[in-house]
Amino acid sequence: MKYKRILLKLSGESLMGEKQFGIDQEILDQYAKQIKEVVAKNVQVAIVVGGGNIFRGVQAESGGMERAQGDYMGMLATMINSMALQASLEKLGVSSRLQSAIKMEQIAEPFIRRRAIRHLEKGRVVIFGAGTGNPYFTTDTAASLRAIEINADVILKGTRVDGIYTADPEKDKTAVRYDTISFGEAMSKNLKVMDMTAFALCQENQLPIIVFDMNKKGNLLQVVEGKKVGTLVS
Repeated sequence: MKYKRILLKLSGESLMGEKQFGIDQEILDQYAKQIKEVVAKNVQVAIVVGGGNIFRGVQAESGGMERAQGDYMGMLATMINSMALQASLEKLGVSSRLQSAIKMEQIAEPFIRRRAIRHLEKGRVVIFGAGTGNPYFTTDTAASLRAIEINADVILKGTRVDGIYTADPEKDKTAVRYDTISFGEAMSKNLKVMDMTAFALCQENQLPIIVFDMNKKGNLLQVVEGKKVGTLVS
């Protein structure tokens, strides 16, 4: 295995599948199976899930709601997704722990860095919910922060697209996919991989990011094995 400890970032939108809103159980179960495959190879897996399939703080702000309030609501949306993913994993017999950046003792442990690392060492999947616990930060930034805190080897950003393109491949048919790209280039070309705060954190801490298509079965395992899947940002 090329990577021993990974942080998998899943967008909330990817959990919708073909739906317009909410969670597609089929997609969730497929993700859980892929995660189980990787855990079976003794890879330590931490996960951050977005909340865009349920609620987005930015959209609430455009409707006149205070941004901070909207962001906190978005954090709660990530907890719903995290609990759903945890249920799918445990259905497959994968041991997991959910840690929240906002205290919710009845449903999740508080985020404690050393405890999270200990869970990983024991082979448990650790899901980090509620973003960073602060408004004005995205779940991309939360993923970067947690990956650095747990000393992950790489961030794997699972999306519906098979990498980073020169333009949006769903809109522009002439868009070309990058195999590798530097942080500097991705930032100067304003490629929408992650938000700038997340990007800067990864660049500063020399933490590579791989953007790949999570919806293609077996892709996660191939990425962890070091196969040429998706786009590497380093």
